Amino acid sequence: MLEVYIPVGNKQLRCGYTTGTCAAAAAAGAARLLLTGQRLPAVVIDTPAGITVEAELLEHAAGPGWASCAVQKDGGDDPDVTDGTLIFARVEQTDAPGVVIDGGTGVGRVTRPGLDQPVGQAAINSTPRRMISRQVEEEMVKAGCTGGLAVTISVPQGEALAGHTFNPRLGIEGGISILGTSGIVRPMSEAALIDSLYLEQEQARATGVTDLLVTPGNYGDAFAEENLGLDLTHRCTCSNYLGHAIDHAAGLGFRSFLLVGHLGKLIKVAAGSMNTHSKVADGRRETLTAHAALAGGSRELLKALFDCPTTDAGVELLKKAGLLEPVMASIAQALEEVLRHRAGPDLAIEAVFFSNQYGLLGQTTGAETLLALHQHQS
Repeated sequence: MLEVYIPVGNKQLRCGYTTGTCAAAAAAGAARLLLTGQRLPAVVIDTPAGITVEAELLEHAAGPGWASCAVQKDGGDDPDVTDGTLIFARVEQTDAPGVVIDGGTGVGRVTRPGLDQPVGQAAINSTPRRMISRQVEEEMVKAGCTGGLAVTISVPQGEALAGHTFNPRLGIEGGISILGTSGIVRPMSEAALIDSLYLEQEQARATGVTDLLVTPGNYGDAFAEENLGLDLTHRCTCSNYLGHAIDHAAGLGFRSFLLVGHLGKLIKVAAGSMNTHSKVADGRRETLTAHAALAGGSRELLKALFDCPTTDAGVELLKKAGLLEPVMASIAQALEEVLRHRAGPDLAIEAVFFSNQYGLLGQTTGAETLLALHQHQS
């Protein structure tokens, strides 16, 4: 277990190590077993983060010209779907010099351009590949090995776990990815989520997409497809990090950005919040009440709106008061101003917002044009 802690909020949370670190450690143990017959109980890995990891080796096995072992993934206090999973490395002797790395059972394979690895390759990213190569090469030097070794990384649970990751949407088929730029998992890391949304955008751009459809998550996906008839093939997710999504899209040179989201999320954006996580920003009732006041709402209505637990409940009150349309138009105007200020002059940006109970509620002035770009082609 890695005993490295970082402060998150008012807590000290334990770091873990990545699937890439696990693969490198398992490969080192398997190489040692193959080349010397020694079954190491653990290996020490120097990660790119500068943190040393001692990983226990499990499941030793060997046969003529091959050996394998496994390392159990330690996600620390991060809510990681791969935590506790066994990452296996099988090392085999080859005639060709050097170290060759591939993925086996449960390691995904890349089927679309724009990712860290080219189409057809195992989804073992560049940093883990370097770590694996370095560890195996060190074992070869220690053992005086002059031939070559082939390393196959496998994850028996990988295909089942992949459904809980971004891989199916990214076109990585058959399993999980072997990841990690630092070798260390930092718990509750916003950086990992932001990296995922960046990756989706970069892949879309690499496949020639110029007009980006973005949703915060499942609610937006469902409404965009079922109610608006939009094609989600190249849709990207922004989660709570809309500001990062807009900035990255502008930097990648997308022509347009269409955001489809629930009123409960986008009303925060209309108030200027570019991170919509409830721990960072709320203001839903305040914003809804302010726009109702601008539309001429009575004091009694404003107090009732301010006391509403959800935006859906607020929409019901506005509907009964006959103010739903002007209030939603006012929110749409504020949302448009905020989005266009953030996007700058070169990225056309529009938004559509809805309620699960009441359906489409409002949209920015140029949304119809961008909606047409994303309609399913009959």
